[in-house]
Amino acid sequence: MASDTLDRRIGAVVEPVVRLHDLVLEAVEVRSVGKRRLVRVVLDLADGPGSLGSDLLGEASRAISAALDERDVIPGAYTLEVTTPGVDRPLTSPRHFRRAEGRLVTARRTAAAIADGAARSVTGRVVGADETGVTLRVDGSDAVVPYSTIENAVVEVELRRLEED
Repeated sequence: MASDTLDRRIGAVVEPVVRLHDLVLEAVEVRSVGKRRLVRVVLDLADGPGSLGSDLLGEASRAISAALDERDVIPGAYTLEVTTPGVDRPLTSPRHFRRAEGRLVTARRTAAAIADGAARSVTGRVVGADETGVTLRVDGSDAVVPYSTIENAVVEVELRRLEED
């Protein structure tokens, strides 16, 4: 059984369980670790800023484990790891940018945007995001950056709390 097929089968079992917890299934990854399989399920909040707390993550993890055991989707022994995307995940959808509201983000622009005169990258605090672009506060002014001009974007790790701004 190909891993991508197993990933899809696991995702089909996990997705409804995740939705019941008002979460989003970001990814399912299956890889071999010795004689066992590691099944990594990545979850996130559905929308808006905030963080996925350990209590909710634990509840979802237990429900996912029960669903996988009940459906017997994974042949043989496996280890289930349920986690969140982490701060280093690339921002690739409007939902990711909405989840980063209030955070400092660096967006690298596409070659076409640079050719049109845009700077190679822009760093600013996310103040809004819709289906077409993200609004970043840069040096006290708001700049709308269309998603079509973003090559990649990441949240910048800040060593001081946002409340100190």
